[in-house]
Amino acid sequence: MKHSIKKLALLTGGGDCPGLNSVIRSVVQICTQEYGIQVVGIPDGFKGLLENKFVPLDLYNTTGIFAKGGTMLGSSNVDTPFSVPVTKNGKRIYEDRSDEVLEHLARERVDAMIVVGGDGTQAISHGMAQKGLKVVGIPKTIDNDLNGTEYTVGFHTAVTTAVDAIDKLHTTAESHHRILVVEVMGRNAGWIGLFAGLGGDADVILIPEIPYDLSKVAAGLNDLYHTHKRYSIVVVAEGAKPIGGDVTVSRIIEDSPEKVRLGGVGNEVAMQLEKLAGREARAINLGHLLRGGQPEGFDRILATRFASVAVRAVIDGSFDTMTAYRNDNVELVPLETGAGKNRYISNDSQYLRAARARGIIFGD
Repeated sequence: MKHSIKKLALLTGGGDCPGLNSVIRSVVQICTQEYGIQVVGIPDGFKGLLENKFVPLDLYNTTGIFAKGGTMLGSSNVDTPFSVPVTKNGKRIYEDRSDEVLEHLARERVDAMIVVGGDGTQAISHGMAQKGLKVVGIPKTIDNDLNGTEYTVGFHTAVTTAVDAIDKLHTTAESHHRILVVEVMGRNAGWIGLFAGLGGDADVILIPEIPYDLSKVAAGLNDLYHTHKRYSIVVVAEGAKPIGGDVTVSRIIEDSPEKVRLGGVGNEVAMQLEKLAGREARAINLGHLLRGGQPEGFDRILATRFASVAVRAVIDGSFDTMTAYRNDNVELVPLETGAGKNRYISNDSQYLRAARARGIIFGD
């Protein structure tokens, strides 16, 4: 097929997740074998683009990475060409170096880019598209909170990892008749918490979309304890908060686009439930364990489908767009659909209704 694209640049931005290497391998294979396009990778997200770094990618140096976790290119969740920290006259200021980035790409003779990332990364991509960059986005994040797509690369593997951990915790919780509180990632969306709680047979799921009352949670757990179950599993998303309360913050990172880092709500919930329920409670934070490991089958296949549609969009000149999974189809949506925008669990979610039908407690 005749087309004008000779060289494509590929970047993975934001937090890492399983399936990124699957995307890289798929893009390289499709570009090389189907369209004869040269592919270069950009190390460490937009940081590498700012530093004018490019790495040739081919069928040989990407062989064997398809099933590996992480990203062979590296990533960064703090760097953006629109706000680069520099020190001048003893003061820290932020410069817009987006034009410089475009110059780097032009000198490298890059015709177009595919950027793999979440809402922050796609917001940067959309901003660069507004300045003339020919870019197509591929959605990834374990949080599954990117607007415009039902699933993102990395989410299903994170859920599988969480469910596996919860399965193991059932036996120790049962042995000691304990309440075990499992904290999972997800930022301000409860997708990992809801799916992990459903798949892991949790008694309680606490998510950001439904503020909770722990006295109701404790009462519900004690009802179960006195009727037929001598232990309890509570899954809590890191962004969950009590009714009238606020999220639990682990730290503040001033130089990051996302300054507030959540974490610690599991310990808070465990301590309060121990008092309210009158039973021993322990907390486990799965944390970055959810980002690691080999991608499971769904994420590998999704990565391939996203890569196929993204490369075709480049060939067709459909730029400033993003691939999206909708109703088992992969299609293109405007990049601004996911740029800095999040998708949350709605009250009429089928997953939420299924959980309530099973009697899972949400504390509302």
